[in-house]
Amino acid sequence: MASSFCYIVTVQTFYQTKKSISKRAGKVPPLQFEMKIYFLKIGNGTQMAAGLLSIDFGGTRTRVGWYSEALELIAREEGLSHTEETIDAVIERIIQLARRVVPEGEIPDAIGICAPGPQAYTGYIRYAHTLPTWDNIPLAQRISAAFNNAPTFMENDANLAALAEYRFGAAQGADPALYLTVSTGIGGGAVIGGELFTGWRGLAIEPGHIKFPAKDGKIYSLEALASGTGIGRIAREMLAASDDPSSLRKLDNVDGKAVGEAAAQGDALAIEVVTEAGHWLGLGLVAMVHLFNPQVIVIGGSVVNLGELIFAPARQTLAELLIDPLFNHEHLIKVAALGDDVCLTGAAIHAQRQLQSKASKP
Repeated sequence: MASSFCYIVTVQTFYQTKKSISKRAGKVPPLQFEMKIYFLKIGNGTQMAAGLLSIDFGGTRTRVGWYSEALELIAREEGLSHTEETIDAVIERIIQLARRVVPEGEIPDAIGICAPGPQAYTGYIRYAHTLPTWDNIPLAQRISAAFNNAPTFMENDANLAALAEYRFGAAQGADPALYLTVSTGIGGGAVIGGELFTGWRGLAIEPGHIKFPAKDGKIYSLEALASGTGIGRIAREMLAASDDPSSLRKLDNVDGKAVGEAAAQGDALAIEVVTEAGHWLGLGLVAMVHLFNPQVIVIGGSVVNLGELIFAPARQTLAELLIDPLFNHEHLIKVAALGDDVCLTGAAIHAQRQLQSKASKP
């Protein structure tokens, strides 16, 4: 038998309904009044506040949010993941952080989890470069159990970022819409026909692992050439191979952040490094554009703070190497709009979509 539901949004009606439900059980609660609006869903004799718990679990930080059914962020918390600790300790910290945003006494309609690794959609952490010691860890199951076995849906972080930017950000309405995150590594996601595209085995897309031969004859992945990590490596190699003056020589740790700051200050060697990274990024974009013919490619991650220092050479390479100018247009490349909460928002959207999909099946 199909369940029927009604939604009530006034405080007074909430307590009257609660009273009538309790009378059937032989209990009458005292009348109480609070300056809140509750979304009450009633079906088969149960009641619960409509809401989605969203979790963005990364190797450095964890963010959690409580979203309304309209996907409005109601409450948000974040903290360090401390993945150097035991796996059990990390998961317990995620759970405790999440409990801070769930209204007291409530159970989420669904939980969405954004996590690293190509197999995140299985609910397990596997082959996540940022979590090398996490092997076959049932993160989704552990989180669900902590919240009364609420339906829980986990997906790769870049995939959910793509979904968020498509729904609310720089790629709204674009088809196809691609997302590229360029930070410590490079990840990506694709939305085609309004749906997240994940390929035959659920592993697509991984643009950071497109391979290129470099000048030294070795084969490198795109993220080894154009990510923050790659920028730091190229800079250290250039410093070791020449005596060219650079402010970077004064530093004990030459990483992508340091190179970006030096380039912004006009350091010639740093600008050369960022330009080279931009060229490689452009080659990656060429491959993606030829494969998908996207309407928009949204680029997020910390490397976008380099601005035109990296985007200009990337756009130039893209324009020079596309086989047909119709692949390109003025607004093909856009900067991500949703900031640090892009994956958090994507996880909420994903949970809602999956819940609705299951509800629509007979």
